[in-house]
Amino acid sequence: MKGMAAQVAVAVIGVATIVGVVLTIGTLIFGSASFARLMVEHGETVAAAQAMFQESVATFFVVALVVAVVFSVALAAIVGRRVAAPLREMSEAAGLLAQGDHAVRVTMHGPEEVRSLADSFNRMAREIEEQERMRREFVSNAAHELRTPLTNLQGYLEALRDGVIGAERATFESLHEEVDRLVRLSRSLDALAEGDLAGRRGGDLREIDLRAAIAAAVELHAAAFERRGLVIDVDLPSVLRARADPDHLAQVLSNLLQNAVRYTPEGGRIGVGARQRDNDALVSVSNTGAGIPPEDLPHVFERFYRVDKSRDRASGGAGIGLAIVKGLVELGGGRVGAESAPDQTRFWFSLPSAPRPA
Repeated sequence: MKGMAAQVAVAVIGVATIVGVVLTIGTLIFGSASFARLMVEHGETVAAAQAMFQESVATFFVVALVVAVVFSVALAAIVGRRVAAPLREMSEAAGLLAQGDHAVRVTMHGPEEVRSLADSFNRMAREIEEQERMRREFVSNAAHELRTPLTNLQGYLEALRDGVIGAERATFESLHEEVDRLVRLSRSLDALAEGDLAGRRGGDLREIDLRAAIAAAVELHAAAFERRGLVIDVDLPSVLRARADPDHLAQVLSNLLQNAVRYTPEGGRIGVGARQRDNDALVSVSNTGAGIPPEDLPHVFERFYRVDKSRDRASGGAGIGLAIVKGLVELGGGRVGAESAPDQTRFWFSLPSAPRPA
């Protein structure tokens, strides 16, 4: 940033120099001639007029010009340093950020534009730090999710190889169950990746009967509700239309209903509601049971995030379902959210409204 400070200083000195040259020419040349002419008109000789000009105006002007130059140089140095110092700090911080120090921040000082740049840098650094945290957790959790079924498969296959267990139907059913877990995890990751493509391509958006889609999803999970003795409350308007990708919507509704079934205690209640708004349709799925702690609520849509860290994939899911919901809903131009109280949790998502007929 020394170059920038020098450029600012040179610019200030250059302006001061131009002003000084203009004043010098105007005062010492044109001003001297006018002064001499006026003095001659009033009876003085040219030599006397020039002497008087040199003793009064010229001397004072030269002293003032020297003082102005000194102050201009000092001002140039101060302005250049004030602008360059925070930029130099940001340059050093950017280097540290590039080397992996995601906690680096810069102080906001200097001109308003530079302070705004520093604020933008700090926001960027916080976002990068958060993304890095999520990346580490994703890798760690993905490895954990893969490790469990692979370890089980390895154990079964080694036992079969060594003759510890026989090649019976129950053994192959256990092997198939572990393979099926890996397949489901792979499909979940595929769906999650599809949701991550929001910035590159859109889904097959079309006008749909949202009421019928919700009713079909509830009917599809009726057996799961019955097995756990859950009461389902459905509150839908007679007409409910929106724009969405039908396959994505089915996946979103299925994930939310499965999540509600998983975390609702036996005999509890699940509520499914929707309403048409001016610019979108709002759908919500709520369930009774233990609420989500406030510190966990902002993270429930993150990949592999589990509120109850003690749960494994079989009892608490892989922590991907809600991340898929978020990705697919946002892919269709909607939004997601969650609310929780000590005895009830509600997840909601919105979809753009279908164009109204003219």
